[in-house]
Amino acid sequence: MSQVAKTNEDVNDGDDSFLSDAIRAFRRNRMAMAGLLLISILFFLALFAPLISTHDPYRVALGEQFMPPSMTYWLGTDNFGRDLVTRILYGARISLVVGIVPSFISLVIGTVFGIISGYYGGKVDFIIMRLADMMIAFPSLLLAMVVMYTLGANLFNIFIALSLVGWAGVARVVRSQTLAVKEKEFIEAARANGTSKASIMLRHIFPNVVPTLIVLFSLSIPEAIMWESSLSFLGVGVQPPEASWGLLVAKGKEYLFAAPLVAIMPGVAILVTVLAFNFVGDGLRDALDPYMKD
Repeated sequence: MSQVAKTNEDVNDGDDSFLSDAIRAFRRNRMAMAGLLLISILFFLALFAPLISTHDPYRVALGEQFMPPSMTYWLGTDNFGRDLVTRILYGARISLVVGIVPSFISLVIGTVFGIISGYYGGKVDFIIMRLADMMIAFPSLLLAMVVMYTLGANLFNIFIALSLVGWAGVARVVRSQTLAVKEKEFIEAARANGTSKASIMLRHIFPNVVPTLIVLFSLSIPEAIMWESSLSFLGVGVQPPEASWGLLVAKGKEYLFAAPLVAIMPGVAILVTVLAFNFVGDGLRDALDPYMKD
């Protein structure tokens, strides 16, 4: 019993050391910290949008079309006289939700299929991987558009479309991690002790792929934001009068020369948000991947 306790203590110490090293490595990455700061500001602005801007994002005032930037309207107004800053702030809510929810759903689906495929192998592996290959081979944007045209253009269907697009890549990565982990000695020991397959996958394999999943999740969020913006820009995503960044760019491009801020500023918001998440994702990858360390 003392030997087992000592082994568990050593494992816990190793986990704590790995976590501490990863946090220090992430903090030393200036671009990652800058991205984390931008994301924190973005979440704050989106959460407290009604307090930051007192304008109604849906109020139509045709007499105030394309007002120039002023103390009342910091970035001016759009073609319906709506405050552009307010529309961008409320658009951040949609973009963040669309970035996080489908990414999490695809992560869960891909993790389950990836672990099952890698652990069982054989016909199970063949079926799951061929299905994943079909999903990856199909153009992602076209697949998402087909889903949206079929089910209808609303926020819930965007979750479905982006989840279908994203799970296959996660499954392939998790499968490769599972194939490497299941050959380790501690997995063989668990099998010898009569541990069930479900318990091995959940208690022994899954914790070893968590660092990879964290990186995949952080990098899939900006991708989902880009997909949503693309779908909204093409008219099959979020529908008016909702404030989506892609939709704002699509409507603002008609007035690009008369009122350039209407189209440019939502595009800048997309650019900054995607860069911030990518910086954080790169920082997490460098911190959690031992092969990236010096």
